[in-house]
Amino acid sequence: MGCLVNIVINAVVLIVTGLIFTGFELENVWAALIAAVLLSIVNMIVRPILVVLTLPVTVLTLGIFLFVINAAMLMLIAWIMGGAFVIDGFGTAILAAVVMAILNAIINVVFNPARA
Repeated sequence: MGCLVNIVINAVVLIVTGLIFTGFELENVWAALIAAVLLSIVNMIVRPILVVLTLPVTVLTLGIFLFVINAAMLMLIAWIMGGAFVIDGFGTAILAAVVMAILNAIINVVFNPARA
């Protein structure tokens, strides 16, 4: 049940991020849900490998490079989904990754204060 809630929360965060940035576009709510599912899968499989491979750079930048990894994951999902999920550029993806991290942190604090 917790996984389903996280996917719905990620879909809402994707939709809100799409409302904030003009270069970050989702076709509809179903596209947001599919993107959230794909993002969860990619974050489980690909992201840990990238984090380990880029650990020296991440330590050197005090963790800021993780936003680059998150932006790369978003660009990968946009590439997989084609026209249903469009990100105009890598700069937009980095800004969207920052906004998504902030929104996820706020949601975790508000709805689950014991876990935050």
